Amino acid sequence: MKRVQKYPGVYFRESAKRKVNGQSDRCFYITYKDPSGKKIWEKVGWTSEGYTAAMASQLRAERVRAVRHGDELPRPKKKEPYFGELARKYIEWARTNKKSWRDDEQRYRTHLKPYLTDRKLSQISPFLLEKLKRKLADEGLADATVKHCLVLVRQMYNKALAWGLWKGENPVKGVKLPSLNNSRVRFLSHEEARLLLDELRNVSTQTYEISLLSLNTGMRAGEIFNLRWQDIDIENGLIHVADPKSGRSRKAYMTEMVKEMFAAKQRGNPDEHVFKDRNGNKIRKVSRAFHRTVDRLGFNDGITDPRQRVTFHTLRHTFASWLAILGTPIHTIKELLGHQTLGMTERYSHLIPENKIEAIAGLEQRFISDRKVVDIKATG
Repeated sequence: MKRVQKYPGVYFRESAKRKVNGQSDRCFYITYKDPSGKKIWEKVGWTSEGYTAAMASQLRAERVRAVRHGDELPRPKKKEPYFGELARKYIEWARTNKKSWRDDEQRYRTHLKPYLTDRKLSQISPFLLEKLKRKLADEGLADATVKHCLVLVRQMYNKALAWGLWKGENPVKGVKLPSLNNSRVRFLSHEEARLLLDELRNVSTQTYEISLLSLNTGMRAGEIFNLRWQDIDIENGLIHVADPKSGRSRKAYMTEMVKEMFAAKQRGNPDEHVFKDRNGNKIRKVSRAFHRTVDRLGFNDGITDPRQRVTFHTLRHTFASWLAILGTPIHTIKELLGHQTLGMTERYSHLIPENKIEAIAGLEQRFISDRKVVDIKATG
């Protein structure tokens, strides 16, 4: 902080980054004593905002006159937090209050932090969030993910209100959330699955292993990324799925292909993640190698309906669909997927219409056969 020699009680500091007319931007401050003799520092403003040393001096003179004549001084404004500060407080709170705090942390770090972290809460408007919504959609995020991100922003502002950090409107109130129709229709044929895995094996060993695991166990990407070696029991063919989306732990069962895959990997320490990124840390999102491979195979060519597009989640959907086609009881599929309610699993009964046709044809055939027996008895 430097003193402005021409104006007593006026100081300034220079920005290391911002420039105005080729020179460093300056922020002016004034200092004076309140009626109790306490020294007060008050920020005036930046050169880039139109403030000058002379204006700062004039404001200081007004404050000194107010003290001298017993007038009430303006109360210092409470420092307004940045969204990044709110996010840190919120995630810290969520760690002990929400089972899904890891999802919140990942969504903030990956999708919200780059766009919102350096903005004050008052600078985040419904218009800005609409732009963010469009930006995330343009990046290829599913409507459900975009909605989760906006809901997270809404929850953060609600907490800011409850904690006394914010007194304005929640900006998410002015944003139309994406409407969801997430029931996927598309699942892979056995030939498509073989093509995908063969291609991934040539592109990225780890992406191949993660995809093989999802296709053979129905595990979500996040559940796979959370796996530690202590969760892998090759001898008994079991995988302990900890902290899944439903909030309950469950067991996944290894196929022979999955057993061979784990057996071929170098086992790490019990608390070490099975799959890591290039820096040796936990993976946060599906590798682009997966999406590029899907595009190269042409699985999504000409497809605009999101429910028909092949994504990583399609592997989990394919696992459940194949089980349904084999006649696996819907309750068994529910347990293998880790669904909380049967209603979440019942959609798989709608994915195999040809089986329904066969069932109805079988019912009709049985009816015809029974009628012939009756006719024979009647004529006999």
